[in-house]
Amino acid sequence: MLQLPLDFLEEMKMILGKDCDLYEQCMEKEAFRGIAVNRLKADKEQILSELPFVAEPVPFYEAGYYIPCDEKGVGNMPLHLGGAFYVQEPSAMSAVTLLDVQQGEKVLDLCAAPGGKSAQIASCLNGTGLIWSNEVVRNRAQILLSNFERMGIAKGVVSSCYPEVLCKRLEGYFDKVLVDAPCSGEGMFRKNPEAVKEWSREHVLSCAERQLSILRSAAGALKKGGVLVYSTCTFSYEENEGVIQKFLSENEDFEMCEIGEHFGRKTVLPCAVRITPIEGGEGHFAAKLRKKGESVSDAYSKPVKNDVPKALSEIFEQVPQGVYTTAGEKLYIMPENLPDIKGLGVIRAGVLAGEFKKNRFEPAHALFMSAKPEHIRRVLELDDKTVKEFLSGMEIESDGDNGYTAVTCHHIVIGFGKTSNGRLKNKYPKGLRILSAEK
Repeated sequence: MLQLPLDFLEEMKMILGKDCDLYEQCMEKEAFRGIAVNRLKADKEQILSELPFVAEPVPFYEAGYYIPCDEKGVGNMPLHLGGAFYVQEPSAMSAVTLLDVQQGEKVLDLCAAPGGKSAQIASCLNGTGLIWSNEVVRNRAQILLSNFERMGIAKGVVSSCYPEVLCKRLEGYFDKVLVDAPCSGEGMFRKNPEAVKEWSREHVLSCAERQLSILRSAAGALKKGGVLVYSTCTFSYEENEGVIQKFLSENEDFEMCEIGEHFGRKTVLPCAVRITPIEGGEGHFAAKLRKKGESVSDAYSKPVKNDVPKALSEIFEQVPQGVYTTAGEKLYIMPENLPDIKGLGVIRAGVLAGEFKKNRFEPAHALFMSAKPEHIRRVLELDDKTVKEFLSGMEIESDGDNGYTAVTCHHIVIGFGKTSNGRLKNKYPKGLRILSAEK
């Protein structure tokens, strides 16, 4: 039985009133599990039809679904490894819904690791605009980059930079900003009992100070007329409504937005919503603010024409769009119209396309993961048995033409290899390989 801190329960009684008893009852049940479908890979109907379990819609996001609590091995499913969906706590999906991302917009996810909300934003952008995802902790930023590549996000930037530095340099650049702030994690108690042991009132108050500091920085990166969503996975008044009220008292150029959504429970602020296990999620808070002034479109997504290396034309029927840039022997496909990124801790901008080695070009895993099968000249579709062999690093049969070949399962690209005389030399990255295929 989960033992919740008495101080925490006293606060929950103030927040939930008569529903606090119902909340405690919910905490004795299994935690919710969910997935967010990635429309960069395929339409959601196709992805849902390929799942080996029944997925039920969540109320928090139009491409989000509950999955069975007892479903095993979801992380090793080919659809997951191919980036067709992101495993995500259902109520965490609500923040991007409030952000209301539109195609062509430039969006900053300021505290982005491990990348679930960035993946949602990229899915909403659907290959247009820009998603800039930042994580100040470097090793967490590397996890973020790995998820970017798995989800096939091409028009994006991953950085590891202090918010105050990043937002000052990119002042007024973004249409939308998401601040999913580090918090005391009260909404994760059911999933992570260790979070209960780490909880204290002192920790709550220190989190609130840090959250307000991050929010102050984020404000500068937003253009006039832009929307900022602040979210946490905690219930605390100090970390949620308290932070928003303090921020608004300091920033007269920001105003509340009616959220217009019909999930969760109301708060004392008309711009905010709180979700508890009673409403079908582990726990989340999100508030929507607008920067006053008239929004001016800068027509961000303009196609850029530049020379496409012949090696890519040999791989693709429809070559990826973007700015082709070399750094040493490596080739990158950068998003169009990027600002100056020097000094902003950028780990990756766009997609690593590959590397020139002597007289040949070696494509990268990320290049294929960011492409759809219909755009690639040579495609090898594998069944559920053979795909396990591929994902474990084995060579497999390939009856297609010789050359670099996309490997798909359920019509989702999961990697690539090089076909030669009826065999596919496996190029699936060693660090991503699963255990040896079952005999």
